[in-house]
Amino acid sequence: MLRRLVPEGRTHRLAPTIAAMLQYAAVVALGKYGGELQEGTVAYKLIRADEMGQEEAEELLLPLVKRFFKDASVEYARTNASGERYSVAEETVREYINWFNMPWED
Repeated sequence: MLRRLVPEGRTHRLAPTIAAMLQYAAVVALGKYGGELQEGTVAYKLIRADEMGQEEAEELLLPLVKRFFKDASVEYARTNASGERYSVAEETVREYINWFNMPWED
C-alpha cells in the first residue's frame, strides 16, 4: 500500500492515513495479545507509545515507521517548494501519537 500511495501522495493526506493503519494495528495487537506483549515487538512499541510523552513516543516509533517506508522501497524525506526538507515519517508518528487529541473537546 505504501509503495503505491507515497510517491505521488501529499504529506497532509499520507501521514493521517498511515497513522490510521498503525492505530488499527495497535487495536488488533491489543485484542490478540492483551497484556502479554513481548518487549521490542511492533505491537509492544505501538501500544507502549500511547503511554509515553510526545518525545519518548517519537523516539520509540520513528525507527519503526522509517523501516515501513524502507520495506516499501519509498522515500519519506521530502523537500517543499521553498526548499525546506521535511519527513513524511515524522509527520506520521506525530499523527499517531496525537490521534485522540481533540483540542476542541478540552
